[in-house]
Amino acid sequence: MSTPTHTAAGGSHPVKMTRGLIALFAFCCGTIVANLYYAQPITELIAPDIRMSGGTASLIVSLTQIGYAFGLFFLVPLGDLLENRKLMIVTALVSIVSLAAAALVHQPGVFLAISLLVGFSSVAVQILIPLAAHLAPDETRGKVVGTIMSGLLLGILLSRPISSVVAGHFGWRTVFGCAAVLMTFVTAVLALTIPSRQPDHKATYFELIGSLGHLVRTMPVLRHRSFYQGLMFASFSLFWTAIPIELTRHFGLSQTQIGIFALVGAIGATSAPVAGRLADAGHTVRATLIALVVGALAYTPVLVHPAWGVIGLVATGVVLDFAVQMNMVLGQREIYALHAASRNRLNALYMTSIFVGGACGSALASPLYEHGGWTLVAAVATAFPLIALVHYLLIGRPHAASIA
Repeated sequence: MSTPTHTAAGGSHPVKMTRGLIALFAFCCGTIVANLYYAQPITELIAPDIRMSGGTASLIVSLTQIGYAFGLFFLVPLGDLLENRKLMIVTALVSIVSLAAAALVHQPGVFLAISLLVGFSSVAVQILIPLAAHLAPDETRGKVVGTIMSGLLLGILLSRPISSVVAGHFGWRTVFGCAAVLMTFVTAVLALTIPSRQPDHKATYFELIGSLGHLVRTMPVLRHRSFYQGLMFASFSLFWTAIPIELTRHFGLSQTQIGIFALVGAIGATSAPVAGRLADAGHTVRATLIALVVGALAYTPVLVHPAWGVIGLVATGVVLDFAVQMNMVLGQREIYALHAASRNRLNALYMTSIFVGGACGSALASPLYEHGGWTLVAAVATAFPLIALVHYLLIGRPHAASIA
């Protein structure tokens, strides 16, 4: 079940993934990943205050995601080489400093650089998830990962309404200040309670990074899963970066009302544990098809019947979140089963592709909205899951069925 390398803090006995530990992992994951999304619904407040134009405001979100992608590629693989808990604590400390700095600066260039650092230093979450996969027994690994992903995904989805409400009442700088305080608490929790794990893998850092190319070349499941989720997350990020602009300019919603809208979208996180159980039961092929089809159809209400207004946008948000989270967990369950000793590197490659897609989606939000309004945003966002679906039907599904 657990190997001797899985030790509790200060002990040498194997650690079991109890419900309490799973809940702790989920809480830490949700809190850390929230750092990436606090700015998403409040760019309309941040941009004028730091003298940034509306057309470039989405760079705040995009650069945060690019920073996260860099951290995933260059830092997360170290989880296969260095003691995991210490690595997480160091990155969390950098996150505290960068969040505090974001609350204080006034220059647009400096704020964008700090946004990049906030993303880069928030990768501890992607060391926690492979650690949980190591500790979990094979027969329940999907369930454990899915439950922890629920915490992560709730962090993604709840960070937006919390950010909107706090910024609306106390100003956007308070959001980042509170985030720094919360990360200080989480860092203490990581230091005191998360089990330590010293990997058996022996290599230099450059050998470790060099091995990433070998993993991509030799593991088609990794390539396909990364491609699908990268496209799905591009659609997800495009929607959630553009929607505050649409709700503010077209519908005149306040920051609190935008927060309520985002809170409703959190319903989509319920698909994560469902996806984990489906994967454990051997239904990954069928469940993936469902996730991609649902993602491709998510924008139907706002494209076919724009008169539905906010209700149609809410429906799109919930359905899209459900599809994206479901496909993400299914992909993680598959790649974690490929090679146990390489889980951190596999996760790094998978998540890097996802957040590169997310960064592209976020970067497109402002220019697409300025040129074609919400209709153009929805049309482009629909194209991403459609491409993933076509690829899965023609290439990925036959391959997945042959190895299932």
